[in-house]
Amino acid sequence: MGTLHVEAERTAQAPPAIVWALVSDAMTYPRWGPWSEAGYRRPGETSPGGPGAVYWLRSSRRYGLRRPVSVEKILDAEEGRRLVYTVIDGIPVRNYRAEITLAPAAEGTRIRWAASWDRTLAGRLVHRSLRVAYPRIVAGLARAAEEQATPAPG
Repeated sequence: MGTLHVEAERTAQAPPAIVWALVSDAMTYPRWGPWSEAGYRRPGETSPGGPGAVYWLRSSRRYGLRRPVSVEKILDAEEGRRLVYTVIDGIPVRNYRAEITLAPAAEGTRIRWAASWDRTLAGRLVHRSLRVAYPRIVAGLARAAEEQATPAPG
């Protein structure tokens, strides 16, 4: 059957701690991504957004995505470095696994967001949307981190 894969990378001119604060808290996602709402169904084992956390994201119409609610579960987290999650409901994908990695870079933080899932008919349709959405999501994350890292004038 095979797998499908999408990924996007970008360097944010912001320290890893700022990027991590945004990516590790699903409640911030509507501020910088294609989601209109977010919430937690269950907190993580060691922190609200840590391993075991289950959260939901309602897609907005931005980026051409439909309006489904995706339910995701955090599988692993290394503070400031790596977040791994899976989709457990909402979008029609099977065995979806995504990994967000952050690495210090001379200019700030290198962000890499990658996902793979089974090659099914529905999975191929999702692939079309996510190939476009992932670069925009990572760009929005980088922009939000840079805005937080830049002191307000005055």
